[in-house]
Amino acid sequence: MDVGLVHTFYRPQNLGQSGESHPVIIWGNGTGAVPGVYSSLLRHWASQGFIVAAANTPTSNYAISMRLGIDVLEQRNADSSSPYYHKVDLAHIGSAGHSQGGAAAVNAAIDPRVITAVPIQPGPLTDPDLMDEPVFYLAGQQDHIVWPALVKAMYQDSDHVPAVYGEVRGAGHLDSIGDGGDFRAPATAWFRYWLMGDEAAGRMFFGPDCGYCADATLWSGWKRNAAALQRSGPTT
Repeated sequence: MDVGLVHTFYRPQNLGQSGESHPVIIWGNGTGAVPGVYSSLLRHWASQGFIVAAANTPTSNYAISMRLGIDVLEQRNADSSSPYYHKVDLAHIGSAGHSQGGAAAVNAAIDPRVITAVPIQPGPLTDPDLMDEPVFYLAGQQDHIVWPALVKAMYQDSDHVPAVYGEVRGAGHLDSIGDGGDFRAPATAWFRYWLMGDEAAGRMFFGPDCGYCADATLWSGWKRNAAALQRSGPTT
C-alpha cells in the first residue's frame, strides 16, 4: 500500500513478477469516508491482481481525484525508477465506489480511459446517460439511505449499455464497508470479467444459465437489460 496526499494505492505484493501488467480500479469513498474505511475490500482486489487507486477525498462525487489517479499511474508506468514501471495495464481500467463514491463511479466512467463501472449503493448526483460503458449496479435491500428504487432507476436509465442490477438480500447502507460484505464477490467477479477476460467470472453474469441469476440466497432483486442479455462470451 502506498499512501499519498491525494491517493492511496493498493497493489499486488509481487507486482509484475511474471512480466504481466495489472488492470486498474479507481475508487471513490462514501461521504465523509477515507480509503481506510474500505481497506479490506481494496486489499482484496489487490490480492486478485488489480492495482487500486483510491481517492483520499471524503467528497468524491465529481470523480476529479478518482480520474487523477489514472494520470498518476500513467506517470508511474512510464517512470523507469518507479516500482510500477511497465506494470500497469492502462487499457483495462474500471471505476467503483460506495454511496457518494458510487455516483462518482458513474461520473468517472465518462473518462474514455474507463471501460466499466461498479456503483455500489450510488448516490443521486450522476447521470447514467453520460456514460457508454457496461455497468453493474449494486443495491442493498434494507438500505434506507440510498433506496433500492433509486439504484434501480439508474439501471433502467442505462438501457444504452450492458447493465446488470443486483440487490443484496438484507443489506443495509453500511454493509459494504470494511471487506465489502456480500457485495465483494460479485463486484470482484465483474471486474475479473471486464478487466481480465476471466470467462468463468463472466458466466456468473451472462448467458442463459448465469451463475448469479438463480441465487435467491444472495439477491432479493436481479435484473439484466437487453444489451446484457445479448452477451454470452468472453470480452477478449
